[in-house]
Amino acid sequence: MIKEATNLMKAGKFEKSLIKSRVALKFAIAIKDDNGIATCYNTIAATFDELSESDKAFFYYQKGLVYANRTTNDKLKNWLYNNLGNIYCFDKKEYEKGIYYYKKSLEYSAKNRDTTQMILTKLNIAWAYFDIGDFNKGLPYLNFINKNHPQFGDESTIVALNMLNGMYYCYKNEPEKAASFFESAIKKGNQGDEKSDLSFTHQEYSKFLLKNGNYKKAYEHLATYNSITTALNYEEKLKKINVAGINLELDEYKREVDNIEAKYKTKEQVLLERQSKNKQISIIIISLLLFIIILFYFFFQNTQLKQKNNLKDIQSKIQENIINASIDGQELERKKIANFLHDNISALLSSAGLHLSVFSSKNQIESEEIRKTKAILKEAHDKVRDLSHELLPSLLSRFGLFYALNDLCEKNSNSHIHFEYSSTIDEKTRYNSEFEMKMYFIVMELLNNVIKHSGAENTTLSLQEVENQLLIQVWDNGVGFDTSKYNPSEGFGLNQIYARINNMKGELVVQSKLNSGTSVHLKVPISRAD
Repeated sequence: MIKEATNLMKAGKFEKSLIKSRVALKFAIAIKDDNGIATCYNTIAATFDELSESDKAFFYYQKGLVYANRTTNDKLKNWLYNNLGNIYCFDKKEYEKGIYYYKKSLEYSAKNRDTTQMILTKLNIAWAYFDIGDFNKGLPYLNFINKNHPQFGDESTIVALNMLNGMYYCYKNEPEKAASFFESAIKKGNQGDEKSDLSFTHQEYSKFLLKNGNYKKAYEHLATYNSITTALNYEEKLKKINVAGINLELDEYKREVDNIEAKYKTKEQVLLERQSKNKQISIIIISLLLFIIILFYFFFQNTQLKQKNNLKDIQSKIQENIINASIDGQELERKKIANFLHDNISALLSSAGLHLSVFSSKNQIESEEIRKTKAILKEAHDKVRDLSHELLPSLLSRFGLFYALNDLCEKNSNSHIHFEYSSTIDEKTRYNSEFEMKMYFIVMELLNNVIKHSGAENTTLSLQEVENQLLIQVWDNGVGFDTSKYNPSEGFGLNQIYARINNMKGELVVQSKLNSGTSVHLKVPISRAD
């Protein structure tokens, strides 16, 4: 079935290929065939690649690599690393990562002594280095290809090879050699089927001609590049249109494939996943539930000893969702506990105080014990109220996100640091209550980071609503830090914020320099109130 799915993909029958590979994947998982699973994911990813769905292709190439690394199939590892390098370089334009994956691919093709594949990978590496202007690093790879292509190369790379030689001699200011290689690449491209490489050749040749003052000819080649690129883009759109119905169901297909593995989890694996999520929530639940969780923990520890190898495989998958699950649980428990304290405990304390006052009034008893009891009840009531508001601010639930954030800035401002609130949105605007709660605690965490780490004197919280997106910026004039040594999913408590924003399909950008302050930008799709 895997081979049939691959052949269907090569024949352009993408819908049938996706369906066949999904069925093959189901059986490969059922028999725990890591090589089959990895090959299925590679075929699914390659099909999405052909449909120009690079994000989905990237996702399944990565999943395929996880399983391929458990096998001895070096040829498959070579393909996956090379394909991931292509996406990083050609789609994401992240050349350093792309070159890293190309070099990993090269290790396996060298291990297999596959010179043909080595030529293809080294051509990609040279192209990547040339694209970022690092010709000296790319030259050794180009020299290898020039030396070995006549014996081990094929027609699919001849256009790109001539183009790269043209780019190199353009860099070396040898116009005659550069022009010769560019024209050879164009000639061979017109004779063959490598239209994509041909379009890039016209683009690079136009740059070369422009550099040498031949503006008319440069424009002609640039126009040809645009024409070929437009035709290629049309072909890509046509592929999607011709796939009966699948163009509107790619996301649903992705969800179905993701669910296949879950169907084959053992009972112990499902329980372990639940227990791992509950660990994050257990901090705020009552002692009885905590005791139950501990019992489950020891139960699953015993299960883990019996099925150690299987559990190791799923632990990495659990971690992918644990942060969002824990945050969801914490926010849910915050809301439940806050409502319970406000609606039950606080009401009971007030009622007890009232009864005591009525009793002492009717019986005209005003002993020191009664006065102390009243004071204790009032203090308990105030503390419960304050805790309820800390867990879920009353301003947030009653008046909305913008009143609550304005109040948060005022409360955090003091003689050492001032928080300025700025918003172009009407304070009366209301969103979905869960969305408001999530955004409130995200901003609160950002302001806490400023207080704890920045050493700032002034901080600005700015909010805008643009095209159904909520834009938030938190800026401070503190000590800042070196962003080149910073990962957005690590440090300063931003890992939970990053996970939450990513789960909400939003964006998080952190900009900072040492001694120049920090600016955090959030963009999140708005969830409106029902």
